[in-house]
Amino acid sequence: MSFRDFLAAIKSEQLRSVAKHWDDVRGTRTIPAWNGIQPTRIAGALPILWVYRYDRDTDSFTGRLAGDRIERIFGKSFRGAPMREIYPEQDYPHLFARAKRVTCEPAFYRGEGTVFRHVNHYGLGERIMLPLSRDGVLGDGILGATAYESQLGVSPEGALEEESWFSF
Repeated sequence: MSFRDFLAAIKSEQLRSVAKHWDDVRGTRTIPAWNGIQPTRIAGALPILWVYRYDRDTDSFTGRLAGDRIERIFGKSFRGAPMREIYPEQDYPHLFARAKRVTCEPAFYRGEGTVFRHVNHYGLGERIMLPLSRDGVLGDGILGATAYESQLGVSPEGALEEESWFSF
């Protein structure tokens, strides 16, 4: 699979705009750098955007930023927060493994379905994750976005996010 297959799988126009911008910014590089991302080019998606920095020495992710719709779900800022402190303890191992695969393989990720569960509400929608890299080759971050509709109550039993992976 390729970026073209990944882009074709994305249903949300907001998420598609983020993916297209990522591809434009990378140019001839394998992976674009965070400093190449131009917020004005994806202004409509900023509320649902989130970014992590990855440190290979400590094998950890730290929040760089998150849009207001994302931070509203968690009730806290992502900026400077370790990923481990952002997510519920029981969800962290799976979410960390997913983020690490995007960053280190590298790979493109697309999820659809129940994209979050938190304190008596859940979100149905679509999520994408793309790697970032200062040197254009070795992944050291993630650009992600989650388009969702918030629902009150307990999420349907067994409703999980359906994962799709796309290689470079």
